[in-house]
Amino acid sequence: MMREVFLITLPGNAWNWRTVWRRNYLAWRKAALISLLGNLADPMMYLFGLGFGVGIMIGHIDGTPYIAFLAAGMVATSAMTSATFETIYAAFARMQVQRMWEAVLCTQLTIGDVILGELAWAATKALLAGSAVMVVAATLGYAAFSSIVSVIPVVFLTGLAFASVAMVLVAIAPSYDYFVFYQTLVLTPMLFLSGVVFPVGQLPGALQDLAQFLPLAHSVELIRPAMLARPVGGMGLHLGVLCVYTILPFFLSATLVRHRLMS
Repeated sequence: MMREVFLITLPGNAWNWRTVWRRNYLAWRKAALISLLGNLADPMMYLFGLGFGVGIMIGHIDGTPYIAFLAAGMVATSAMTSATFETIYAAFARMQVQRMWEAVLCTQLTIGDVILGELAWAATKALLAGSAVMVVAATLGYAAFSSIVSVIPVVFLTGLAFASVAMVLVAIAPSYDYFVFYQTLVLTPMLFLSGVVFPVGQLPGALQDLAQFLPLAHSVELIRPAMLARPVGGMGLHLGVLCVYTILPFFLSATLVRHRLMS
């Protein structure tokens, strides 16, 4: 019995998730342009507002114009917010309001298939948002177009990591109201602690130590050097942390969703 309970939370096979991904894509493409513009609005306001405004006062950071420094952080941030919002709002609606997950689970798909499909779709949305910011930054001369190819896998992995963490919240949240606390108490502080708008080295020692455990900080450490044509240090560590944030919450959320749907 315990073995059956464990297996039902795992993907049925390596490809079933594509059915969930495709369903979400077909629903999204009807409003694709509006969605892309919405994903661009927030990071662009940060980029131009802080980049040109604060950038005039700051000048350069480690020999890099502040707006170029900020652009790399905005790529990671846009991936974080896009994947998170797609999960805590759209995926939650499909589970709780539309009851789509319950209908899907009447087919051969397992809970693991559904969640993996949702994570892949959220990561795809993150990839679109992050790539759009990269293209804008490269067009304005704040990043090399050649860096886009190397940054794309990191943006996708960042989306997977944040979607996976957000899925745990989806599995336990009674309503949409609880997502506001996650945004204000987790995402916003993480933005300022992860080297997005200023170097982590400017933080007090204790906060620098805390930043080493934040997935956004590791994403920024991978994306910024690539966009600025600099060598990436500790690549294995940064990728490993993002993978941990992707894999462990996936299994936790699958178990929690199963209990929720059965209750």
